[in-house]
Amino acid sequence: MRKLLIICLIMIFNIFPANANYDELAYDFHFNGINGEKINLEDYKGKVIIVVNVASRCGYTPQYEQLQKVWMNYKNKDVVVIGVPTNNFKQEPGTNSEIKDFCETNFGISFPMTEKIDVIGSKAHPFYAWAKKNHGISAIPKWNFHKIIVSKNGKVADTFAPFTKPDSKKFIKSLETALKN
Repeated sequence: MRKLLIICLIMIFNIFPANANYDELAYDFHFNGINGEKINLEDYKGKVIIVVNVASRCGYTPQYEQLQKVWMNYKNKDVVVIGVPTNNFKQEPGTNSEIKDFCETNFGISFPMTEKIDVIGSKAHPFYAWAKKNHGISAIPKWNFHKIIVSKNGKVADTFAPFTKPDSKKFIKSLETALKN
């Protein structure tokens, strides 16, 4: 009975990723950029990609500064940070232009940003549906500033809840591990 309970708890809390058959890789997806350009993940083959859903009116918004530091420290080491604005949690009411201006003015953001999209629910961007399918519920954003690290092989390497800061030891360790693999 105890073993059954442990197995159920593991399944419920998704300690292990879902059945990751990876019929597709992250490189099979693209986003529309905040400036109207196309952000093809295929262009980042062989790099570690950090995808973060962001919002300007969130308690975690100061993480923009830390994301920019990670971008500046690692962009020449085959890492790309992609910010994904969303209003799924009712904290990003702005237009794409307003979001861009806010990020540049307040945080000096220079990493790629997508247009505002859905990251959860039936209208979630295909990248997020793919991450959920292949990595499980830990890949589903529960709030803004949820982080997904995609390894150099195009698969989800790790995910982080919003309370894990981008400059935390835990996050940097996972990023550095992804860079080595």
